[in-house]
Formats: sequence, C-alpha cells, structure tokens
Amino acid sequence: MTQSHHPTEITLHRERRVLELAFDDGARFQLPCEYLRVYSPSADVAGYHNKTPTLQVGKEQVNISDIVQVGLYAVKLFFDDGHKSGVYTWNYLYELGANHDANWATYLARLEQSGQSRQA
Repeated sequence: MTQSHHPTEITLHRERRVLELAFDDGARFQLPCEYLRVYSPSADVAGYHNKTPTLQVGKEQVNISDIVQVGLYAVKLFFDDGHKSGVYTWNYLYELGANHDANWATYLARLEQSGQSRQA
C-alpha cells in the first residue's frame, strides 16, 4: 500500500516563484513554479491517452496566479501563462519534492536534446 502524504503548510512565495510545502512526516520542499508547470499532471502535458508527454519550453519565468483546494486530496494550480488544467494530489506533490533533482535533470536533458530553451 502506498503511503498517503498530507501537507501541513502550503505557502506561495510569488516574488521567488516558489511553492513551499511542509508535510505531516516532517518533509519540507521548495518547488519552483517552473518545475511544477513542466511536470503538470494534466493530460496535455503528462501525455495520457496513449500520447507521449509534451515537452514544455519557455517556462522559466512562469508563476502561480492562484491555488484552489480540490476536496481533501489535492490542489489545482493556475499559472500566469494560462495553464490551469492540472490537479496536483498531495502524493504527487510529495513525489515531485522527493524526486526534484532527478526530475529536473531529466527535464533539462530533454530540453537540450530537443534544442529548446527554458527561456520564453
């Protein structure tokens, strides 16, 4: 059975473009908005329905414009580039925090391989 993680604090630092999360097991993560945007769980980004994930480019300056709680299990993040279809479960946010370094390295490698940039 997968362990369920629940946040005890969620703080958006808009000026730094970072979402800070503290969890009930003591874990604390500072997740850049760009990272959250490029790893959005939305179907168009994550590649559900037999599609490959869509590489997100030019998101270096993206910020979160709003956060809306979804039930007791998730938040929906609204980004200032118009993206608003990702529902981030508590467990997914925890995984993004715990695997940040590896995920970020994978993203940067995909950008380099495609000749794309983080800059708009």
